[in-house]
Amino acid sequence: MCRNIKTLFNFEPPATDEEIRAASLQFVRKLSGFNAPSKANEAAFQAAIEEVFAAGHRLLGSLETQAAPRDRDTEAQKARARSAQRFGVRAPA
Repeated sequence: MCRNIKTLFNFEPPATDEEIRAASLQFVRKLSGFNAPSKANEAAFQAAIEEVFAAGHRLLGSLETQAAPRDRDTEAQKARARSAQRFGVRAPA
């Protein structure tokens, strides 16, 4: 899985359309192998982003959980700590 795509489900506040669209862009970039498509592929690239966005939006709207919503700041701190341990760098405060 692309490391730049963040988990968007079960956060308070819920994921925004911008966050879902950014994840969609990263997913299409990963699938296509293009960071930015050529002019010939631009329409197909943008259509794919919109389709993935729509599917992601439907998915997030239909998922259910009994777990308490997660906090973005807490999850970001955990991610920084994991990264620090993995790469042997002190975690920023």
